[in-house]
Amino acid sequence: MLLILLVIFTALVFTYINGFHDTANSIATVVSTKVLTPRQAIVLAAVSNLIGAFFGTAVAATIASGLVDAQVATMPVLCCALVAAIIWSLLTWWFGLPSSSSHALVGGLCGAVLAASGKWSSIIWSIPDKAHWWKSKGILWKVIVPMISSPLVGFVVGFLLMGLLYFLLRNWRPVTVNRTFGKLQLASASYMGFAHGTNDAQKTMGIITLALVVATKGGMLISVPAWLSWLQTPEGTPAGYLPPVAWAITHLPAWLQFGYQPPVIDPKAQFIPPWITVLCALTMCAGTAAGGWRIIRTLGHKMVRIHPVHGFAAEATGATVLFTAAHFGMPVSTTHAITTSIMGVGCAKGLNHLKLQVVERIIWAWVLTLPASAAVAYALVRIARTCGWL
Repeated sequence: MLLILLVIFTALVFTYINGFHDTANSIATVVSTKVLTPRQAIVLAAVSNLIGAFFGTAVAATIASGLVDAQVATMPVLCCALVAAIIWSLLTWWFGLPSSSSHALVGGLCGAVLAASGKWSSIIWSIPDKAHWWKSKGILWKVIVPMISSPLVGFVVGFLLMGLLYFLLRNWRPVTVNRTFGKLQLASASYMGFAHGTNDAQKTMGIITLALVVATKGGMLISVPAWLSWLQTPEGTPAGYLPPVAWAITHLPAWLQFGYQPPVIDPKAQFIPPWITVLCALTMCAGTAAGGWRIIRTLGHKMVRIHPVHGFAAEATGATVLFTAAHFGMPVSTTHAITTSIMGVGCAKGLNHLKLQVVERIIWAWVLTLPASAAVAYALVRIARTCGWL
């Protein structure tokens, strides 16, 4: 029981760190364009993240059941995976590099499971679904493909959207453009925070759910007191289960449910208990309130100089990439989405506006995140085994 609580605590620490690490990415543009002060932007991001965390659980289900063999993911292994992700996230935060907490978590999970089992087969590499490609499972479909495609989409769409805005606004006075898009950027920043919540908060929900599924299957929760029975989490989805938002809508008066269609629930998919959703959402919100000025400065000031119209284009692009990926259960990186969107917007201004030395440092952080966090988790599991903790 102590190990289960330790995993939950460590997962929440990671969520808190993710709150000030990755949320800094989502509000960097609105701060750098001076539309909002850092304090105002953090409040906006905290609220929008909190709301977004309650919309959907597809990403959480992917982490809980679609990446590694659940039988190998014991409590100590999950702890090592989370600690590795925390170490890498804090290291890159310290140096002001917008690396991916999402990929740090996935890398840590894969490295820890590989060290524990000694078999590559303990990592689910690919389970394709030819009829519905978005239902394919495994590291390849849910992590590698989105890791490559989402930055490319962010860059291209950001470039095209900014080019379109340049064309449409070519006869506008600069002061009018700044005033108009200063207001519109409030909406795009909220959208970005919401999309971040739909994707990032769910990753820790998946880890906690995975731990409870393993504990339930292994009989670790059989003897818990009745008041702790809510920790028992069966594999799959129970009949009649609804996600938190859907459950809330069904309890509204009938006239407020006009046009509502309940989601189609896959009984084979892992459901996420509502209490985990609430706990992770609130923790992410608290972490967001802590801010993350180091990363805000890198994205908003060092990489490219931007104005409200550029911030609007970057946020709208990055948020759309995130929201779409969350819909398909893909744990993509907020960092990759918003950073490449800013790059695309910057290139639309002209390649000479982009500070390539800063971009190079960021790309190196991206490339190293998965293998580095996996290596740290692998080493932690080996050390734990040598010390007799596993």
